[in-house]
Amino acid sequence: MVFKDGNLAVRELSSQRYKDRDDEDMARAGKKQRFERNFGFLSMLGFTTTMMCTWEAVLFCNAIAMADGGPATLLYGFIFCWLGALVTAASLAEMASMAPTSSGQYHWVSMLAPKGQAVFLSWVTGWLDLIGWWANTAVGVYFGATVTQGLLVLNYPSYDLQRWHGTLLCFAGLVVCVLVNSVGAKLLPKVEGLILILHIMGFFAVLIPLVYLAPHKDASYVFATFTNDSGWSSNGLVWLIGLMGTNLPFIGYDGPCHMAEEVINASVTVPWCMIGTILLNGTLGFAIVVTFLFCIGDVDAALGSATGYSYIEVFYAATKSHAGASVMAAIPAALVICASFGFLASSSRLTWAFARDKGLPFSDFLSHITHLKVTGSDLPIRAVLLCAVITGIICIINIPSSAAFNAMISLTTAGLFASYEIAIVLMFMKKVKGEKVAYGPWTLGRWGIPINIAAIIFLTIAIFFSFFPQGLPVTPVNMNWSIVVFSGEFFLGLGWYLIYGRKIYNGPIIEAGVGSTEEQYTISSRE
Repeated sequence: MVFKDGNLAVRELSSQRYKDRDDEDMARAGKKQRFERNFGFLSMLGFTTTMMCTWEAVLFCNAIAMADGGPATLLYGFIFCWLGALVTAASLAEMASMAPTSSGQYHWVSMLAPKGQAVFLSWVTGWLDLIGWWANTAVGVYFGATVTQGLLVLNYPSYDLQRWHGTLLCFAGLVVCVLVNSVGAKLLPKVEGLILILHIMGFFAVLIPLVYLAPHKDASYVFATFTNDSGWSSNGLVWLIGLMGTNLPFIGYDGPCHMAEEVINASVTVPWCMIGTILLNGTLGFAIVVTFLFCIGDVDAALGSATGYSYIEVFYAATKSHAGASVMAAIPAALVICASFGFLASSSRLTWAFARDKGLPFSDFLSHITHLKVTGSDLPIRAVLLCAVITGIICIINIPSSAAFNAMISLTTAGLFASYEIAIVLMFMKKVKGEKVAYGPWTLGRWGIPINIAAIIFLTIAIFFSFFPQGLPVTPVNMNWSIVVFSGEFFLGLGWYLIYGRKIYNGPIIEAGVGSTEEQYTISSRE
Protein backbone atom coordinates (compact mmCIF):
# COMPACT_ATOMS: atom_id res chain seq x y z
CA MET A 1 0.00 0.00 0.00
CA VAL A 2 2.88 2.33 0.81
CA PHE A 3 4.37 1.59 -2.59
CA LYS A 4 1.11 2.45 -4.32
CA ASP A 5 0.74 5.64 -2.29
CA GLY A 6 4.29 6.56 -3.20
CA ASN A 7 3.60 6.07 -6.90
CA LEU A 8 0.48 8.18 -6.59
CA ALA A 9 2.43 10.94 -4.90
CA VAL A 10 5.07 10.89 -7.66
CA ARG A 11 2.39 11.06 -10.35
CA GLU A 12 0.67 13.95 -8.59
CA LEU A 13 3.99 15.78 -8.25
CA SER A 14 4.74 15.28 -11.96
CA SER A 15 1.25 16.40 -12.92
CA GLN A 16 1.63 19.56 -10.87
CA ARG A 17 5.05 20.25 -12.39
CA TYR A 18 3.63 19.87 -15.90
CA LYS A 19 0.68 22.09 -15.01
CA ASP A 20 3.03 24.77 -13.70
CA ARG A 21 5.08 24.63 -16.89
CA ASP A 22 1.98 24.84 -19.08
CA ASP A 23 0.67 27.77 -17.04
CA GLU A 24 4.02 29.51 -17.39
CA ASP A 25 4.06 28.93 -21.15
CA MET A 26 0.57 30.37 -21.55
CA ALA A 27 1.38 33.39 -19.38
CA ARG A 28 4.56 34.13 -21.32
CA ALA A 29 2.60 33.89 -24.58
CA GLY A 30 0.01 36.25 -23.13
CA LYS A 31 -2.86 33.75 -23.36
CA LYS A 32 -5.51 32.53 -20.95
CA GLN A 33 -6.14 28.82 -20.59
CA ARG A 34 -9.47 28.16 -22.33
CA PHE A 35 -9.54 24.39 -22.82
CA GLU A 36 -8.97 21.33 -20.70
CA ARG A 37 -5.59 19.65 -21.23
CA ASN A 38 -6.70 16.12 -22.04
CA PHE A 39 -3.93 14.98 -24.40
CA GLY A 40 -0.88 13.21 -23.01
CA PHE A 41 2.10 11.97 -25.02
CA LEU A 42 0.54 8.71 -26.23
CA SER A 43 -2.82 10.23 -27.16
CA MET A 44 -1.16 13.15 -28.99
CA LEU A 45 1.28 10.81 -30.76
CA GLY A 46 -1.73 8.75 -31.83
CA PHE A 47 -3.54 11.92 -32.91
CA THR A 48 -0.59 13.11 -35.03
CA THR A 49 0.42 9.74 -36.46
CA THR A 50 -3.09 8.78 -37.52
CA MET A 51 -3.79 12.29 -38.79
CA MET A 52 -0.79 12.12 -41.14
CA CYS A 53 -1.76 8.54 -42.14
CA THR A 54 1.41 8.23 -44.22
CA TRP A 55 1.23 4.63 -45.38
CA GLU A 56 -2.45 5.06 -46.22
CA ALA A 57 -1.74 8.23 -48.21
CA VAL A 58 0.94 6.40 -50.21
CA LEU A 59 -1.76 4.01 -51.42
CA PHE A 60 -4.16 6.84 -52.23
CA CYS A 61 -1.84 9.12 -54.20
CA ASN A 62 0.90 6.89 -55.64
CA ALA A 63 -0.59 7.37 -59.11
CA ILE A 64 0.67 10.97 -59.16
CA ALA A 65 4.27 9.88 -58.70
CA MET A 66 3.86 6.87 -60.99
CA ALA A 67 2.54 9.12 -63.77
CA ASP A 68 5.49 11.51 -63.39
CA GLY A 69 8.60 9.37 -63.27
CA GLY A 70 7.29 5.97 -62.25
CA PRO A 71 9.06 3.89 -59.58
CA ALA A 72 12.03 6.28 -59.38
CA THR A 73 9.77 9.15 -58.35
CA LEU A 74 7.67 7.13 -55.93
CA LEU A 75 10.65 5.49 -54.20
CA TYR A 76 13.36 8.15 -54.22
CA GLY A 77 10.85 10.98 -54.09
CA PHE A 78 9.41 9.42 -50.94
CA ILE A 79 12.87 9.29 -49.34
CA PHE A 80 13.53 12.92 -50.35
CA CYS A 81 10.23 14.08 -48.87
CA TRP A 82 10.76 11.99 -45.74
CA LEU A 83 14.08 13.71 -45.07
CA GLY A 84 12.54 17.08 -45.97
CA ALA A 85 9.67 16.49 -43.56
CA LEU A 86 12.09 15.50 -40.80
CA VAL A 87 14.22 18.66 -41.01
CA THR A 88 11.12 20.83 -41.38
CA ALA A 89 9.35 19.21 -38.43
CA ALA A 90 12.51 19.59 -36.33
CA SER A 91 12.69 23.29 -37.19
CA LEU A 92 9.03 23.80 -36.29
CA ALA A 93 9.33 21.68 -33.14
CA GLU A 94 12.00 24.00 -31.79
CA MET A 95 9.64 26.96 -32.18
CA ALA A 96 6.70 24.99 -30.79
CA SER A 97 8.71 24.48 -27.62
CA MET A 98 9.27 28.23 -27.38
CA ALA A 99 5.58 29.15 -27.60
CA PRO A 100 3.20 26.16 -27.47
CA THR A 101 -0.09 27.85 -28.36
CA SER A 102 -2.84 27.03 -30.86
CA SER A 103 -1.67 30.00 -32.93
CA GLY A 104 1.37 28.08 -34.13
CA GLN A 105 3.34 29.59 -36.98
CA TYR A 106 1.81 33.06 -37.00
CA HIS A 107 2.55 33.49 -33.29
CA TRP A 108 6.18 32.48 -33.78
CA VAL A 109 6.51 34.86 -36.73
CA SER A 110 5.22 37.73 -34.59
CA MET A 111 7.97 36.94 -32.07
CA LEU A 112 10.80 36.47 -34.57
CA ALA A 113 10.14 39.10 -37.26
CA PRO A 114 11.55 42.64 -37.11
CA LYS A 115 9.02 44.72 -35.19
CA GLY A 116 8.20 46.91 -38.19
CA GLN A 117 7.23 43.84 -40.24
CA ALA A 118 5.98 41.52 -37.52
CA VAL A 119 2.27 42.33 -37.73
CA PHE A 120 1.93 41.97 -41.50
CA LEU A 121 4.12 38.85 -41.73
CA SER A 122 2.24 37.32 -38.83
CA TRP A 123 -1.10 37.89 -40.54
CA VAL A 124 0.15 36.50 -43.89
CA THR A 125 1.51 33.41 -42.14
CA GLY A 126 -1.74 32.82 -40.29
CA TRP A 127 -3.83 33.18 -43.44
CA LEU A 128 -1.57 30.83 -45.45
CA ASP A 129 -1.68 28.29 -42.64
CA LEU A 130 -5.48 28.46 -42.62
CA ILE A 131 -5.67 27.93 -46.39
CA GLY A 132 -3.46 24.86 -46.06
CA TRP A 133 -5.42 23.35 -43.19
CA TRP A 134 -8.81 23.96 -44.81
CA ALA A 135 -7.54 22.23 -47.97
CA ASN A 136 -5.99 19.41 -45.95
CA THR A 137 -9.34 18.71 -44.32
CA ALA A 138 -10.88 18.62 -47.79
CA VAL A 139 -8.27 16.08 -48.92
CA GLY A 140 -9.13 13.80 -46.01
CA VAL A 141 -12.87 13.69 -46.62
CA TYR A 142 -12.24 13.48 -50.39
CA PHE A 143 -10.19 10.31 -49.90
CA GLY A 144 -12.89 8.73 -47.75
CA ALA A 145 -15.63 9.66 -50.23
CA THR A 146 -13.94 8.66 -53.47
CA VAL A 147 -12.49 5.40 -52.13
CA THR A 148 -16.07 4.52 -51.20
CA GLN A 149 -17.02 5.18 -54.82
CA GLY A 150 -14.10 3.05 -55.98
CA LEU A 151 -15.29 0.13 -53.87
CA LEU A 152 -18.77 0.51 -55.35
CA VAL A 153 -17.27 0.31 -58.84
CA LEU A 154 -15.28 -2.79 -57.86
CA ASN A 155 -18.27 -4.63 -56.44
CA TYR A 156 -21.03 -3.23 -58.67
CA PRO A 157 -19.66 -2.72 -62.20
CA SER A 158 -22.99 -1.24 -63.30
CA TYR A 159 -22.53 1.68 -60.90
CA ASP A 160 -22.11 4.90 -62.88
CA LEU A 161 -19.42 6.83 -61.05
CA GLN A 162 -20.27 10.53 -61.00
CA ARG A 163 -18.04 13.18 -59.46
CA TRP A 164 -20.97 14.92 -57.82
CA HIS A 165 -21.71 11.69 -55.97
CA GLY A 166 -18.25 11.99 -54.46
CA THR A 167 -18.90 15.58 -53.43
CA LEU A 168 -22.10 14.58 -51.65
CA LEU A 169 -20.19 11.85 -49.83
CA CYS A 170 -17.64 14.50 -48.83
CA PHE A 171 -20.47 16.51 -47.30
CA ALA A 172 -21.64 13.43 -45.39
CA GLY A 173 -18.11 12.88 -44.12
CA LEU A 174 -17.94 16.48 -42.94
CA VAL A 175 -21.15 16.03 -40.96
CA VAL A 176 -19.57 13.07 -39.15
CA CYS A 177 -16.40 15.10 -38.50
CA VAL A 178 -18.45 17.94 -37.02
CA LEU A 179 -20.31 15.53 -34.73
CA VAL A 180 -17.05 13.96 -33.52
CA ASN A 181 -15.57 17.42 -32.88
CA SER A 182 -18.61 18.58 -30.93
CA VAL A 183 -20.68 16.01 -29.05
CA GLY A 184 -17.88 13.44 -29.32
CA ALA A 185 -14.96 15.75 -28.55
CA LYS A 186 -14.60 14.54 -24.97
CA LEU A 187 -13.85 11.04 -26.24
CA LEU A 188 -11.33 12.06 -28.91
CA PRO A 189 -8.19 11.99 -26.71
CA LYS A 190 -9.27 8.66 -25.21
CA VAL A 191 -9.57 6.89 -28.55
CA GLU A 192 -6.43 8.27 -30.23
CA GLY A 193 -4.22 5.64 -28.60
CA LEU A 194 -6.58 2.95 -29.90
CA ILE A 195 -6.56 4.47 -33.38
CA LEU A 196 -2.75 4.45 -33.31
CA ILE A 197 -2.84 0.70 -32.60
CA LEU A 198 -5.31 0.21 -35.47
CA HIS A 199 -3.06 2.32 -37.71
CA ILE A 200 -0.17 -0.08 -37.07
CA MET A 201 -2.27 -3.27 -37.15
CA GLY A 202 -3.96 -2.12 -40.36
CA PHE A 203 -0.52 -1.70 -41.92
CA PHE A 204 0.29 -5.37 -41.36
CA ALA A 205 -3.23 -6.44 -42.37
CA VAL A 206 -2.57 -4.90 -45.79
CA LEU A 207 1.14 -5.63 -46.16
CA ILE A 208 1.19 -9.36 -45.36
CA PRO A 209 -1.55 -10.51 -47.79
CA LEU A 210 -0.14 -8.30 -50.53
CA VAL A 211 3.38 -9.72 -50.17
CA TYR A 212 2.10 -13.29 -49.94
CA LEU A 213 -0.51 -13.24 -52.73
CA ALA A 214 0.71 -10.80 -55.39
CA PRO A 215 3.17 -11.66 -58.18
CA HIS A 216 6.47 -9.85 -57.68
CA LYS A 217 8.41 -7.67 -60.09
CA ASP A 218 12.20 -7.84 -60.11
CA ALA A 219 14.41 -5.44 -58.17
CA SER A 220 15.55 -3.57 -61.29
CA TYR A 221 11.99 -2.36 -61.87
CA VAL A 222 11.62 -1.12 -58.29
CA PHE A 223 15.01 0.54 -57.86
CA ALA A 224 16.16 1.47 -61.37
CA THR A 225 13.14 2.34 -63.53
CA PHE A 226 12.20 5.85 -64.62
CA THR A 227 9.31 6.53 -66.98
CA ASN A 228 8.17 9.77 -68.60
CA ASP A 229 4.84 9.75 -70.39
CA SER A 230 3.81 13.18 -69.12
CA GLY A 231 4.62 15.26 -72.17
CA TRP A 232 7.28 17.26 -70.31
CA SER A 233 10.66 16.99 -72.04
CA SER A 234 12.86 17.20 -68.94
CA ASN A 235 13.10 14.09 -66.78
CA GLY A 236 14.36 16.17 -63.86
CA LEU A 237 11.33 18.44 -64.10
CA VAL A 238 9.02 15.43 -64.26
CA TRP A 239 10.59 13.99 -61.09
CA LEU A 240 10.12 17.29 -59.25
CA ILE A 241 6.48 17.58 -60.34
CA GLY A 242 5.89 14.02 -59.17
CA LEU A 243 6.96 15.02 -55.66
CA MET A 244 3.42 16.31 -55.21
CA GLY A 245 2.42 12.67 -54.74
CA THR A 246 5.17 11.92 -52.20
CA ASN A 247 4.81 15.13 -50.20
CA LEU A 248 1.19 14.54 -49.25
CA PRO A 249 1.91 11.48 -47.05
CA PHE A 250 3.93 13.77 -44.78
CA ILE A 251 1.43 16.63 -44.52
CA GLY A 252 0.05 17.52 -41.10
CA TYR A 253 2.97 17.25 -38.69
CA ASP A 254 2.23 20.75 -37.39
CA GLY A 255 -1.17 19.50 -36.18
CA PRO A 256 0.04 19.12 -32.55
CA CYS A 257 1.07 22.79 -32.55
CA HIS A 258 -2.54 23.86 -33.05
CA MET A 259 -3.73 21.46 -30.34
CA ALA A 260 -0.99 22.61 -27.93
CA GLU A 261 -3.37 24.37 -25.54
CA GLU A 262 -5.03 20.99 -24.92
CA VAL A 263 -1.78 19.03 -24.40
CA ILE A 264 -0.18 18.23 -21.04
CA ASN A 265 3.44 19.46 -20.80
CA ALA A 266 3.03 20.93 -24.27
CA SER A 267 6.49 22.51 -24.66
CA VAL A 268 8.04 19.01 -24.51
CA THR A 269 5.22 16.71 -25.63
CA VAL A 270 4.37 18.59 -28.83
CA PRO A 271 7.94 18.65 -30.27
CA TRP A 272 8.56 14.98 -29.52
CA CYS A 273 5.22 14.00 -31.06
CA MET A 274 6.12 15.89 -34.24
CA ILE A 275 9.46 14.10 -34.57
CA GLY A 276 8.10 10.74 -33.43
CA THR A 277 5.33 10.70 -36.00
CA ILE A 278 7.75 11.48 -38.85
CA LEU A 279 10.01 8.60 -37.84
CA LEU A 280 7.18 6.11 -37.25
CA ASN A 281 5.05 7.06 -40.24
CA GLY A 282 8.06 7.39 -42.52
CA THR A 283 9.14 3.84 -41.69
CA LEU A 284 5.68 2.40 -42.33
CA GLY A 285 5.27 4.48 -45.47
CA PHE A 286 8.63 3.39 -46.91
CA ALA A 287 7.73 -0.26 -46.36
CA ILE A 288 4.44 0.27 -48.22
CA VAL A 289 6.20 2.06 -51.10
CA VAL A 290 8.66 -0.80 -51.64
CA THR A 291 5.96 -3.46 -51.24
CA PHE A 292 3.58 -1.70 -53.60
CA LEU A 293 6.23 -1.37 -56.32
CA PHE A 294 7.19 -5.04 -56.07
CA CYS A 295 3.52 -6.11 -56.14
CA ILE A 296 2.01 -3.64 -58.61
CA GLY A 297 1.65 -6.21 -61.40
CA ASP A 298 0.14 -4.69 -64.56
CA VAL A 299 1.08 -1.02 -64.22
CA ASP A 300 -1.25 0.23 -66.97
CA ALA A 301 -4.22 -1.65 -65.49
CA ALA A 302 -3.49 -0.26 -62.04
CA LEU A 303 -3.07 3.35 -63.14
CA GLY A 304 -6.08 3.14 -65.45
CA SER A 305 -8.36 1.43 -62.94
CA ALA A 306 -12.04 2.27 -63.24
CA THR A 307 -12.13 2.53 -59.45
CA GLY A 308 -10.01 5.68 -59.62
CA TYR A 309 -7.40 4.22 -57.27
CA SER A 310 -4.49 2.07 -58.39
CA TYR A 311 -4.17 0.34 -55.03
CA ILE A 312 -7.70 -1.10 -55.24
CA GLU A 313 -6.82 -2.68 -58.59
CA VAL A 314 -3.54 -4.03 -57.20
CA PHE A 315 -5.33 -5.57 -54.20
CA TYR A 316 -7.90 -7.19 -56.48
CA ALA A 317 -5.22 -8.58 -58.80
CA ALA A 318 -3.44 -10.05 -55.78
CA THR A 319 -6.45 -11.58 -54.00
CA LYS A 320 -8.59 -12.46 -57.05
CA SER A 321 -11.50 -11.73 -54.74
CA HIS A 322 -13.89 -8.79 -54.64
CA ALA A 323 -14.52 -9.37 -50.94
CA GLY A 324 -10.84 -9.71 -50.06
CA ALA A 325 -9.83 -6.65 -52.06
CA SER A 326 -12.70 -4.65 -50.58
CA VAL A 327 -11.73 -5.47 -47.00
CA MET A 328 -8.08 -4.62 -47.63
CA ALA A 329 -8.96 -1.39 -49.45
CA ALA A 330 -11.44 -0.35 -46.77
CA ILE A 331 -8.81 -0.43 -44.01
CA PRO A 332 -6.87 2.66 -45.16
CA ALA A 333 -10.16 4.33 -46.12
CA ALA A 334 -11.51 3.89 -42.59
CA LEU A 335 -8.28 5.19 -41.09
CA VAL A 336 -8.26 8.31 -43.27
CA ILE A 337 -11.81 9.03 -42.15
CA CYS A 338 -10.53 8.88 -38.57
CA ALA A 339 -7.69 11.18 -39.64
CA SER A 340 -10.26 13.67 -40.91
CA PHE A 341 -11.52 14.06 -37.35
CA GLY A 342 -8.04 15.33 -36.47
CA PHE A 343 -7.86 17.54 -39.56
CA LEU A 344 -11.02 19.35 -38.54
CA ALA A 345 -9.89 19.56 -34.92
CA SER A 346 -6.55 21.16 -35.84
CA SER A 347 -7.99 23.50 -38.47
CA SER A 348 -10.76 24.64 -36.13
CA ARG A 349 -8.31 25.38 -33.30
CA LEU A 350 -6.16 27.41 -35.68
CA THR A 351 -9.24 29.25 -36.98
CA TRP A 352 -10.36 29.95 -33.42
CA ALA A 353 -6.89 31.17 -32.40
CA PHE A 354 -6.62 33.49 -35.42
CA ALA A 355 -10.08 34.89 -34.65
CA ARG A 356 -9.08 35.34 -30.99
CA ASP A 357 -6.25 37.57 -32.23
CA LYS A 358 -8.57 39.55 -34.56
CA GLY A 359 -7.05 38.06 -37.71
CA LEU A 360 -10.36 37.11 -39.36
CA PRO A 361 -13.58 38.87 -40.33
CA PHE A 362 -16.23 38.53 -37.60
CA SER A 363 -13.50 37.62 -35.13
CA ASP A 364 -15.61 38.23 -32.03
CA PHE A 365 -18.24 35.83 -33.32
CA LEU A 366 -15.78 33.13 -34.42
CA SER A 367 -13.66 33.23 -31.26
CA HIS A 368 -16.65 32.38 -29.08
CA ILE A 369 -16.26 29.31 -26.88
CA THR A 370 -19.44 27.24 -26.57
CA HIS A 371 -20.18 25.22 -23.45
CA LEU A 372 -21.86 21.96 -24.48
CA LYS A 373 -24.08 20.75 -21.66
CA VAL A 374 -24.31 17.26 -23.13
CA THR A 375 -20.55 16.73 -22.71
CA GLY A 376 -19.61 19.42 -20.23
CA SER A 377 -16.91 20.62 -22.64
CA ASP A 378 -15.92 24.11 -23.73
CA LEU A 379 -15.34 24.02 -27.50
CA PRO A 380 -14.90 26.44 -30.44
CA ILE A 381 -18.06 25.18 -32.14
CA ARG A 382 -18.43 28.21 -34.41
CA ALA A 383 -14.89 27.75 -35.70
CA VAL A 384 -15.60 24.04 -36.24
CA LEU A 385 -18.68 24.87 -38.32
CA LEU A 386 -16.86 27.53 -40.36
CA CYS A 387 -14.05 25.10 -41.19
CA ALA A 388 -16.60 22.48 -42.25
CA VAL A 389 -18.38 24.95 -44.55
CA ILE A 390 -15.15 26.16 -46.19
CA THR A 391 -13.95 22.58 -46.60
CA GLY A 392 -17.25 21.71 -48.28
CA ILE A 393 -16.82 24.62 -50.70
CA ILE A 394 -13.32 23.38 -51.62
CA CYS A 395 -14.76 19.90 -52.25
CA ILE A 396 -17.13 21.36 -54.85
CA ILE A 397 -14.22 21.76 -57.31
CA ASN A 398 -14.40 17.98 -57.66
CA ILE A 399 -17.59 18.37 -59.73
CA PRO A 400 -16.28 20.24 -62.81
CA SER A 401 -12.69 18.95 -62.90
CA SER A 402 -11.13 15.50 -62.79
CA ALA A 403 -7.94 17.20 -61.59
CA ALA A 404 -9.63 18.33 -58.36
CA PHE A 405 -7.62 15.83 -56.32
CA ASN A 406 -4.31 17.25 -57.54
CA ALA A 407 -5.57 20.79 -56.93
CA MET A 408 -6.48 19.98 -53.32
CA ILE A 409 -3.05 18.43 -52.72
CA SER A 410 -1.29 21.42 -54.28
CA LEU A 411 -3.39 23.86 -52.25
CA THR A 412 -2.55 21.98 -49.05
CA THR A 413 1.16 21.85 -49.85
CA ALA A 414 1.45 25.50 -50.88
CA GLY A 415 -0.50 26.90 -47.93
CA LEU A 416 1.09 24.85 -45.17
CA PHE A 417 4.62 24.85 -46.54
CA ALA A 418 4.59 28.62 -47.14
CA SER A 419 3.59 29.20 -43.51
CA TYR A 420 6.37 26.85 -42.39
CA GLU A 421 8.97 28.57 -44.53
CA ILE A 422 8.23 32.10 -43.34
CA ALA A 423 8.66 31.04 -39.71
CA ILE A 424 11.81 29.00 -40.37
CA VAL A 425 13.46 31.74 -42.44
CA LEU A 426 12.93 34.25 -39.64
CA MET A 427 14.29 31.80 -37.06
CA PHE A 428 17.31 31.14 -39.28
CA MET A 429 17.98 34.88 -39.66
CA LYS A 430 17.87 35.33 -35.89
CA LYS A 431 20.48 32.62 -35.44
CA VAL A 432 22.76 33.82 -38.22
CA LYS A 433 22.73 37.40 -36.91
CA GLY A 434 23.59 36.14 -33.46
CA GLU A 435 20.49 37.71 -31.92
CA LYS A 436 19.09 36.31 -28.71
CA VAL A 437 16.63 33.48 -29.26
CA ALA A 438 14.41 32.49 -26.36
CA TYR A 439 14.54 28.71 -26.66
CA GLY A 440 12.17 26.39 -24.89
CA PRO A 441 13.17 23.09 -23.26
CA TRP A 442 13.35 21.36 -26.68
CA THR A 443 16.09 22.76 -28.93
CA LEU A 444 18.22 21.73 -31.92
CA GLY A 445 21.41 23.14 -30.41
CA ARG A 446 24.36 23.50 -32.78
CA TRP A 447 22.50 21.61 -35.51
CA GLY A 448 19.86 24.33 -35.72
CA ILE A 449 21.34 26.36 -38.58
CA PRO A 450 22.12 23.45 -40.97
CA ILE A 451 18.73 21.88 -40.26
CA ASN A 452 16.99 25.21 -40.92
CA ILE A 453 18.89 25.61 -44.22
CA ALA A 454 17.90 22.11 -45.36
CA ALA A 455 14.27 22.81 -44.47
CA ILE A 456 14.22 26.11 -46.38
CA ILE A 457 15.65 24.48 -49.52
CA PHE A 458 13.17 21.61 -49.35
CA LEU A 459 10.15 23.85 -48.78
CA THR A 460 11.09 26.18 -51.64
CA ILE A 461 11.27 23.27 -54.07
CA ALA A 462 8.02 21.74 -52.83
CA ILE A 463 6.03 24.99 -53.01
CA PHE A 464 7.27 25.98 -56.46
CA PHE A 465 6.50 22.67 -58.15
CA SER A 466 3.18 22.13 -56.38
CA PHE A 467 1.51 24.47 -58.88
CA PHE A 468 2.68 22.65 -62.02
CA PRO A 469 0.22 20.60 -64.08
CA GLN A 470 1.06 16.91 -64.20
CA GLY A 471 1.37 16.70 -67.95
CA LEU A 472 1.13 18.35 -71.34
CA PRO A 473 -0.85 19.58 -73.16
CA VAL A 474 -2.66 21.52 -70.46
CA THR A 475 -6.43 21.68 -70.88
CA PRO A 476 -9.20 23.05 -68.65
CA VAL A 477 -9.87 19.47 -67.53
CA ASN A 478 -6.32 18.53 -66.44
CA MET A 479 -5.23 22.02 -65.40
CA ASN A 480 -3.83 22.30 -61.88
CA TRP A 481 -6.41 24.76 -60.60
CA SER A 482 -4.72 25.12 -57.22
CA ILE A 483 -2.94 28.29 -58.35
CA VAL A 484 -6.32 29.87 -59.11
CA VAL A 485 -7.94 28.75 -55.84
CA PHE A 486 -4.84 29.61 -53.81
CA SER A 487 -4.54 33.07 -55.36
CA GLY A 488 -8.26 33.70 -54.95
CA GLU A 489 -8.28 32.77 -51.26
CA PHE A 490 -5.04 34.63 -50.55
CA PHE A 491 -6.00 37.88 -52.26
CA LEU A 492 -9.51 37.75 -50.84
CA GLY A 493 -8.00 37.63 -47.37
CA LEU A 494 -5.37 40.23 -48.26
CA GLY A 495 -8.08 42.58 -49.51
CA TRP A 496 -9.93 42.27 -46.22
CA TYR A 497 -6.70 42.89 -44.32
CA LEU A 498 -5.77 46.02 -46.27
CA ILE A 499 -9.27 47.50 -46.11
CA TYR A 500 -10.13 46.71 -42.51
CA GLY A 501 -8.03 43.99 -40.91
CA ARG A 502 -4.89 46.08 -40.47
CA LYS A 503 -6.88 48.43 -38.27
CA ILE A 504 -7.73 45.70 -35.76
CA TYR A 505 -5.01 43.03 -36.16
CA ASN A 506 -1.87 43.80 -34.20
CA GLY A 507 -0.43 40.32 -33.96
CA PRO A 508 -1.21 37.83 -31.19
CA ILE A 509 -2.98 39.80 -28.49
CA ILE A 510 -2.04 39.89 -24.83
CA GLU A 511 -5.21 38.87 -23.04
CA ALA A 512 -6.30 40.97 -20.09
CA GLY A 513 -4.37 40.23 -16.93
CA VAL A 514 -1.91 37.85 -18.61
CA GLY A 515 1.70 38.57 -19.47
CA SER A 516 2.85 41.72 -21.23
CA THR A 517 3.96 42.82 -24.66
CA GLU A 518 7.52 43.05 -23.41
CA GLU A 519 7.39 39.50 -22.05
CA GLN A 520 6.09 38.28 -25.39
CA TYR A 521 9.26 39.36 -27.16
CA THR A 522 11.78 38.61 -24.43
CA ILE A 523 10.88 35.11 -23.36
CA SER A 524 13.53 33.94 -20.93
CA SER A 525 15.31 30.69 -21.74
CA ARG A 526 14.69 27.70 -19.50
CA GLU A 527 16.58 24.53 -18.86
